[in-house]
Amino acid sequence: MKSKSTIALILSVVAIVMVAFVFAVPKDTAEAYSLAARQRTQHYNPRIYSPTIPDTMSFAGEPVPLDLFYVREALDREMIVNTFGHTSTLLYFKRAHRYFPIIEAILKKNGVPADFKYLCVIESGLTNATSPAKAQGFWQFMKSTGQNYGLEINDEIDMRNNLEAATEAACRFLKDLYKHLGSWTAAAAAYNCGEGGLSRNMTKQSVASYYDTRLNAETSRYVYRILAVKQIMQHPQDYGFFLLPGDLYPTLPTRKVPLSGQNVDLYAFAKENGTTYKMLRQYNPWITTEKLTNKQKRTYTLELPSADGTSLKKILTGRDKGNDFIVRM
Repeated sequence: MKSKSTIALILSVVAIVMVAFVFAVPKDTAEAYSLAARQRTQHYNPRIYSPTIPDTMSFAGEPVPLDLFYVREALDREMIVNTFGHTSTLLYFKRAHRYFPIIEAILKKNGVPADFKYLCVIESGLTNATSPAKAQGFWQFMKSTGQNYGLEINDEIDMRNNLEAATEAACRFLKDLYKHLGSWTAAAAAYNCGEGGLSRNMTKQSVASYYDTRLNAETSRYVYRILAVKQIMQHPQDYGFFLLPGDLYPTLPTRKVPLSGQNVDLYAFAKENGTTYKMLRQYNPWITTEKLTNKQKRTYTLELPSADGTSLKKILTGRDKGNDFIVRM
């Protein structure tokens, strides 16, 4: 009997404490607890939509055969990767605002379709990247290919990292590929796997189109990656990317300064020209040394920050501060 009385007493105390807690908890807090409990007991999932595949697409003016199931599904894969790979894709948009105008102008001057700016995006993410195979720069030139197309590459200078020079070289390379292959789409694929590799596979398989050729895994995805990036960057809001002009990296005003002579101490040179060594290397990533011996006695043109070149308050224009979301890159 004593044991039952003790249990009853304990249960009564617990009940009183629970009632007191319920009345002590504010109403809004209690409702929050209730909502959290419901969410734990229900299937609570955000809505995820498959990226829209357009009915028609082209690359460099050449139609993409989207009616073929294997073409559409290959593009769908890259659309998913780039739509939901937010970190990389957001950075593409931000960097493109700074670098696309430079690339576009050089492509146009050389008669290369503007769509090749998206090839540059998938090659390097618009950075002076170095690949595991030692390809370098925005256009990811191997050393031998870069030298073949006129880029200076040595222990002190690597023009693969000079955006203007590398884009000019890429134009020469792409035009050669187009001349030999007869298609800009094939030229884009050959930029990845080489002209010989693509031609041999197309001949062996008796096909005339990149889309019909079985290739290695990387090249099989290559053109579709370009197409996916093009579609998303030209229609950002359709794929969930809402960026204001102020979100993008601004154009940097610069001044041109000649550099000549031998055994030039770049720390001293930067100071003499009103900037820092860090900014000298930032604006001229094609210089790869602290001291330029310049055995060939060449004269180089460096880009250095203008008087307002590093202050966002002075760089940003009214257009950079707009409130309308960007609609195309």
